[in-house]
Amino acid sequence: MKDPIIQLTGLTKNYGKITAVDKLDLHIYPGEIFGLLGPNGAGKTTSILMMLGLTEPTAGTAYVCGHNATRNPIAVKRKVGYLPDNVGFYPEMTAFENLCFIAELNGLTKSYAQASAKDMLHVVGLEREMHKKTGAFSRGMKQRLGLAEVLIKAPEVAILDEPTLGIDPKGVDEFLELIKQLSREHRLTVLLSSHHLHQVQRVCDRVGIFVGGKLLIEGSIESLAHNLQQQQGVSTVITLEQPAIDSTTIEHALNALPGIRKLVITGQSIELITDSNTTAAAVRILVNIGADIMSVSRNEYQLDDIYNTFFENSITTNTVYEKSNSLFKRYQ
Repeated sequence: MKDPIIQLTGLTKNYGKITAVDKLDLHIYPGEIFGLLGPNGAGKTTSILMMLGLTEPTAGTAYVCGHNATRNPIAVKRKVGYLPDNVGFYPEMTAFENLCFIAELNGLTKSYAQASAKDMLHVVGLEREMHKKTGAFSRGMKQRLGLAEVLIKAPEVAILDEPTLGIDPKGVDEFLELIKQLSREHRLTVLLSSHHLHQVQRVCDRVGIFVGGKLLIEGSIESLAHNLQQQQGVSTVITLEQPAIDSTTIEHALNALPGIRKLVITGQSIELITDSNTTAAAVRILVNIGADIMSVSRNEYQLDDIYNTFFENSITTNTVYEKSNSLFKRYQ
């Protein structure tokens, strides 16, 4: 396996008695899109600021692109592009002028900065607005320009903190597709921080669920869904036409299925929870005993199921959520 390009070990940040980030261990690998998923106030932005060397951890280390972010933040900033949730530009300057200025601040010569600015504006779809003042830009256009700012120094890592806030649905679709395209074509490592589950599910190779400063779980959505399925079982709901067969006969027949955890028959509805996927076998059994089937549905675990399971568990087992929420209110 490749060495991680972002390596966080025991990363902790306290504000007085409040723990904003609690012993965060996380590895992110070159070329992947990793989604840091959690509610507002969970500690996602604080974690990012420590990765960039913009705030010092209370304990632990953050290595980014091989550099200790606390001891050598300038080296990290040369390798990492950062897009905050509310990016700002000089409103009286055009998109092209803003981008050229930023490129020169990053050490590019004037001629190279101008050429790179044109290229990046084309990449993010703003070439037609390049001579328009950014004070007249919509939120979505500013986010695209912010992405061009991230890319103009050819970073190894792009950190995007709630990048789609305030963008209309069409703009969100285009922005997410652009992130996927850039990651594939340029082998760009992307850390996407968000509380929008469906957006994270669309673009991320792996996700980490972050609540109250703690990383509760991380992995690919497929592996997390598989683990949840093993814990909670496979749920199948079968609806019959007005049954000509009594429920006792149906129950006796379906009890032959392996790994049944729950079987509930209510009128025309049958709910099955089993260790593994037995939907097809259940349908065959019902057909063989003469049942007429109207519909069949099986629960395919999605990111919202995974998130809700771990989020709810964190609330019921400790006070993680209360701490994160109080921190969020404190810094409003």
